Amino acid sequence: MLLYLLSGVAFKYLLPSKEGEDLTKCFLLRVVNILLHYIEKTFDVKSKILDFHHPHQLLEGLDGFDLELSDHPESLEQLLVDCTDTLKYGVKTGHPRYFNQLSSGLDVIGLAGEWLTATANTNMFTYEIAPVFTVMETVLLKKMCEIIGWRETEADGIFSPGGSISNLYGILVARYKQYPEIKARGMAVLPCIVLFVSEQGHYSIKKAAAALGIGTDNVIEVRCDERGKMIPAELEKNILQAQRKGQTPFCVVATAGSTVFGAFDPLHDIAAWGGGLLLSRKHSYKLSGIERADSVTWNPHKLMGVPLQCSALLTREKGLLGACNQMQAEYLFQPDKVYNINFDTGDKTVQCGRHVDVFKLWLMWKAKGTYGFEVQIDRYMELAKYFYKEVEQYLVVNLLFNEICIYTQIAPKIKAQMIVEGTVMLSYQPCGDKVNFFRMVFSNPATRQTDVDYLIDEIQRLGKDL
Repeated sequence: MLLYLLSGVAFKYLLPSKEGEDLTKCFLLRVVNILLHYIEKTFDVKSKILDFHHPHQLLEGLDGFDLELSDHPESLEQLLVDCTDTLKYGVKTGHPRYFNQLSSGLDVIGLAGEWLTATANTNMFTYEIAPVFTVMETVLLKKMCEIIGWRETEADGIFSPGGSISNLYGILVARYKQYPEIKARGMAVLPCIVLFVSEQGHYSIKKAAAALGIGTDNVIEVRCDERGKMIPAELEKNILQAQRKGQTPFCVVATAGSTVFGAFDPLHDIAAWGGGLLLSRKHSYKLSGIERADSVTWNPHKLMGVPLQCSALLTREKGLLGACNQMQAEYLFQPDKVYNINFDTGDKTVQCGRHVDVFKLWLMWKAKGTYGFEVQIDRYMELAKYFYKEVEQYLVVNLLFNEICIYTQIAPKIKAQMIVEGTVMLSYQPCGDKVNFFRMVFSNPATRQTDVDYLIDEIQRLGKDL
């Protein structure tokens, strides 16, 4: 057994320092013990989700936890204390009673994949430096495209840093498909182009339009029905109005599971963006028509529970991503390499440096199989139905996808108390003419019916005196 006092030892004595092997093992084992303790607490329903402090308290320092940076090195022992405190004052997003975001839960297999990825510390731009990971990406993209309903010979894709960037790539290639001259000559040679998205669509669409020089004024929001679904007749009306104004439509963004209501736009009448629900034979009908889309954003870090971040942009036309983005940097993408350069995928992206997000998904897919993901997703849907039945008797409730919206005028005050007490977390917001409402999200594999019952009791307890 390795026993070291780390209080007076600095990082410089770790590997690759000469004779640093034992000290490195000791330090990393201590780190692993901190992580294991945190994981155990995460899954303990009796533990707090959050030990809340205000930003100014963290900046001022808490019980020896100092965020300020020094010119001089600290000991390894202090670094271990810092690691412990960083987790202590953070949010346990894997806690069974954490309902705040779609990206929730803590998958142990995915966690192991993330640890291995960090250890490998490589870049996804060429097969040369990421031989296993680039081939894994190809395998995953092929599988995901097949699930959508696209043939291997025609489909393509790339993993990107989050759904917002995947959405940006989708708009980028849609514009390039119609106007390839944009790449060399810029927006000045284009007509006034416009794109269409549901009024319940993700805000990243407007961000992408701003970043790509299209402009947020040229994002036309299409009216939805009372369930939050885009109305096809309204889309057609908006397109015709734009054309009469001399604007040129180039892209329609449909949403498969909107952020607030969890609504599914009628994909057969539009075309779509979507994801994890395709893995459920029981619920995949909600995505009927997705195979007609030209591109799809799929975020495995949501319903599939892959640790953040993990997102892919999938395109039906092979080669479009490369044609749109490639610059053929000679120091990276030489044509005369010893291997098949089709696996040098880095030129399909705007990025140069690209994090390995595929291994944790690949490892989880190996562990669960497609059917394992299906069981997991179906259980979320059952929990959503259970919650709906429990609360519908005394609250105004909408059930959509795996999200539940509970309308109440005191949601912010109840949420504030939840954060202070740290017992449970869920989000709230207003929407249009509706008052603030709780948005209940089911995407945490640790959540059980007893946790749902606890949440209902907490809302009643915290709200009874307000």
